[in-house]
Amino acid sequence: MSVSTGSTTVDRADVCAAAIADAFKDDGEIFASPMGLLPMLGVRLAKLTSNPDLVISDGESLFLAGTPPLFAKGDVVEGWIPFRKVFDVVAYGKRHVMMGATQVDRLGNQNISAIGDFAQPKRQLLGSRGAPGNTVNNRTSYWVPKHSPRVFVDKVDIVSGVGPTNAKAAGPAAERYNDIHRIVSNLAVFDMGGAGDTMRLVSVHPGVTVAEVQEATGFDLDLSGDIPETRAPSMEELIMIREVLDPKGLRFKEVPKPAEDETKDRA
Repeated sequence: MSVSTGSTTVDRADVCAAAIADAFKDDGEIFASPMGLLPMLGVRLAKLTSNPDLVISDGESLFLAGTPPLFAKGDVVEGWIPFRKVFDVVAYGKRHVMMGATQVDRLGNQNISAIGDFAQPKRQLLGSRGAPGNTVNNRTSYWVPKHSPRVFVDKVDIVSGVGPTNAKAAGPAAERYNDIHRIVSNLAVFDMGGAGDTMRLVSVHPGVTVAEVQEATGFDLDLSGDIPETRAPSMEELIMIREVLDPKGLRFKEVPKPAEDETKDRA
């Protein structure tokens, strides 16, 4: 969906990029590890606006001195971080990772391993990979491009990323650095500030209601306090998104424009 702010039309994908950028704005000098297209866009937007101290990479093995467009080649290299060195950064903790989630539950647990019973799953996914280590060592956020009750479930089938309740149950070593910071979807923004470390609705994107978010969620959200509208990106941010970071409109692969907007663009 697109919304108008004055004379400017803002697409839902732009709002999501700004919301992701806001998740990183107070991190200071830290290694930002976005996994996925919109997370990469949001992190680079944050570096160009609210947090220039963020350290970013090319997603493979190089620290970048600049902030290039998505998937551009040839930026100035600031450092080298081969895969084995990533584990040193994970253990050290100066890192904020944003991962995807096939399932995420009311207690902030994430599943990217399999759907169904662990002994005989219905569908095999990526596997836990770095999720357990990320969630007990580094600040962690999640990006969900298609919000639905199949993703936002009461209890994940398999725990890959560890939420605060499970981290506390595992003991001080797991709890100490566990920080599920933000969950951003194509409908809204959440954190784990609800009663009993449960998922709380922080804001709804323009054009979305609280009732619509709750209906698309497979458990009761914490709806306490004021729930504002997610802010629209500023004009400066829109220019950065549309002309600098993503001039090809790759963000719409994850959060498409409405059909009527695409028709206007072609006209």
